[in-house]
Amino acid sequence: MKEDRHSPFRDAHTDIETAEGIPNTPQTRAPAYKLAFADPDFLCRDELRPVRLQLELLKPQMILDERGIESTVVLFGGARIPEPAHKDRARTKTLADLSKFYDEAREFARLMTLKSVQSYGREDVIVTGGGPGVMEAGNRGAIDAGGASIGLNIVLPHEQAPNEYVTPDLCFNFHYFAIRKMHFLMRAKAICIFPGGFGTLDEMFESLTLIQTGRMERVPFLLFGRAFWEKIINWEALADAGTISAEDLDLFRFVETATEAVDLIENWEPAPARDNLPGR
Repeated sequence: MKEDRHSPFRDAHTDIETAEGIPNTPQTRAPAYKLAFADPDFLCRDELRPVRLQLELLKPQMILDERGIESTVVLFGGARIPEPAHKDRARTKTLADLSKFYDEAREFARLMTLKSVQSYGREDVIVTGGGPGVMEAGNRGAIDAGGASIGLNIVLPHEQAPNEYVTPDLCFNFHYFAIRKMHFLMRAKAICIFPGGFGTLDEMFESLTLIQTGRMERVPFLLFGRAFWEKIINWEALADAGTISAEDLDLFRFVETATEAVDLIENWEPAPARDNLPGR
């Protein structure tokens, strides 16, 4: 991160270093004596949750601003989808068959990153959840094109380590799912959803809801793999039941290949946003 501008006041780093060199006494060992901003136990108290939420929002925001990143292309998708070369290790035949979308995600990220490098990495920057599967493919494709990509990790019991292809100084870690989701969408120029599980479905439906209700601008919203999505979700039944409007089915498009997705993004003509939408 960039250096703070000159200030006449003593800086926080200096005081932390000074406090570490003071005499070791019962008073200085007491938790109450620790500097508040250098006291992990204090910062992790329940009462400090609003502060932690703000910090998780601010840290990535400041770093991305300092890098000059203005727009992103979001890739959501399953952590369990293997690279085709390793599809024999997949736990089910369906996962093995879905491995083709690893290559499509990688190629899509490569093509979009080729566009990104033309803007010196300011526009169309790939952002993933930073994990394995489709996420790894997205970050890997960015490297194939010689560009940077973002990874938004979260602390989980499993699958929480960032993949090796995320640009190191654009690799973030989160405690709060809600703040992580905000960072996925705050700069989103397009949203691409690959086959996945609960996490992917959660991210997809939350993003669609924000667009449907006018809380977010309409952007290209692409679902890779029509057969997968139509098998697990009866989209028409939702419209027929009236729980969504028929027009809501126009909020997204199905695609099969990376080149088809890039073409749709480049020629996207969304319908006008509606102010009052039923079926929310």
